[in-house]
Amino acid sequence: MKQTIHYLLMADHLLFQKSLLASLKDSNLELTPGQPKILDYLLDHDGVAQKEIAKSCYMEPATITSILLGMENKELIVRKNLNGNRRSLYVFLTDKGKLLAEQVKQKFEAIEEMALLGFDEKEKEMLNVFLENINKNMYGRGVKSDE
Repeated sequence: MKQTIHYLLMADHLLFQKSLLASLKDSNLELTPGQPKILDYLLDHDGVAQKEIAKSCYMEPATITSILLGMENKELIVRKNLNGNRRSLYVFLTDKGKLLAEQVKQKFEAIEEMALLGFDEKEKEMLNVFLENINKNMYGRGVKSDE
């Protein structure tokens, strides 16, 4: 029986996430499902506005607020107002958060490498193009994370 693309995308995402969370149990911090993605994003975008994290990570602003509160409680991030702007909170990794974000990045890379075993470079590139096209098509049709 041939499986549908939507089923395979959801199943692969779930397997990837389970593998990541299981591999991070050694860090002595129980990360919730949204936290690794945010740590990975902040590694390259430290000091970004909270609403930009929501948009870039395809999450609802209310969900981001809840996830960030948990990360703050674990001392992985700090949120600050900048330049007297009280309407926007900017998120910064703590030293502890940076260390964990680096671990998350390494785990993402290892899981991706395992998931793509047997793929040659051209196939990996094609898969990336296909997934980017799916993303553009979905986003272009009004499927947005921040609305």
